[in-house]
Amino acid sequence: MARLDTDRFPLKGPLLAGLGVALALIAGVAALTWLAGGPAPTISASADIAGQPDVLAAAEIEGVRSAPFGDEEVEDVSLPGVRDTADALNAADPDAQPVAPATPQAPPAPLPGLYENGPGGPLPVISASGERPDQAYARDFDGAENVPTVSVIVGGLGLSQSLTERAIEVLPAEVTLSFAPYSDNLQDWINRARADGHEVLIELPMEPFDYPNNDPGPHTLLVDASTQENTRRLVWLLSRAAGYTGVVNYLGARLGAAQGPMTEVFTELEARGLSIFHDGAGRRAVLEQAGRQARARMTLADRVVDSDPTPRAIDGRLLELEALALQNGSALGSGFAYPATVDTIASWAEGLDGRGYQLAPASFVMQIRNPVEATSIASIETQNGADDDHSPSDDAHGDTH
Repeated sequence: MARLDTDRFPLKGPLLAGLGVALALIAGVAALTWLAGGPAPTISASADIAGQPDVLAAAEIEGVRSAPFGDEEVEDVSLPGVRDTADALNAADPDAQPVAPATPQAPPAPLPGLYENGPGGPLPVISASGERPDQAYARDFDGAENVPTVSVIVGGLGLSQSLTERAIEVLPAEVTLSFAPYSDNLQDWINRARADGHEVLIELPMEPFDYPNNDPGPHTLLVDASTQENTRRLVWLLSRAAGYTGVVNYLGARLGAAQGPMTEVFTELEARGLSIFHDGAGRRAVLEQAGRQARARMTLADRVVDSDPTPRAIDGRLLELEALALQNGSALGSGFAYPATVDTIASWAEGLDGRGYQLAPASFVMQIRNPVEATSIASIETQNGADDDHSPSDDAHGDTH
């Protein structure tokens, strides 16, 4: 009969043993609690963190602190807790840059006394004290005149956002940038380029030989236009923005071969204190003579670097500029903001100092070739008086058409 009861309850022995162990543990805990002088701890399945908000919500971040999993000290261990991660990282590194840094500020323009109201905005003028806009807006450059100097003008900017952004960001600040007058947000582009350290020019559309099939725009300066009409167009172009140190031609081979109208344009530009850069389209001898007659601060580019817009050809032209700078003291190149042009110029410029040359803004080469002291207000007034003595037939374009 006893054997029968054991078969029906096979776990009776182990259960009784387990119950005995549990009673022994409870007795042990109670004894320990009595010896420690406090109540028994409460055992719970969930951790109550409500009573610890200060510790979890504001873990202090220090440059050097104990490692979370060891006794040795390590650097830059950050425990931001439940604060925003970006705030914690900024607190850990006070020198960290903000996610969206402020846009650099361009030098102010227009400057007081250097403009008058024009049809499209501020129109540059020489100040009452004789300060010229091409001096006021030129990029500061601490170069030496006895070092072979190369300057490069990259143009066609403002019409394509991607090309303009790339030119501003990739090209060295010593490269001068020229902007099309018809660009949307022209002043914003100029401000951005100047904030990045670039000197800027405005492009003047001039009549090419195949005009109007090749039409540079509604304010193109024309060979057959009257003096008044070309002046009206020129004033509109110059009042499109502020902060530029001078102008550069866009196209203009036909106008560049017409000494009469070219002299008129140069005279107006000089009277406003602007430097004139020309890529040589037309006849160089005519352009040089027009510059002398206008007593203008004018210089011609020695090379168009991307007449063949392939990297190899561009690099060859840049090497020619180096040779000319070594021979003549300075060299001026011009080009368009083709991707190949921008990339090749940027790569070439990286090693220029090591080859014994200096890359300078275009205004620096202008100062070497045509110092501002050589063009005084008195000479401008004398030239204007001489122009008044010209008869209408003298202003005719004659055989330059």
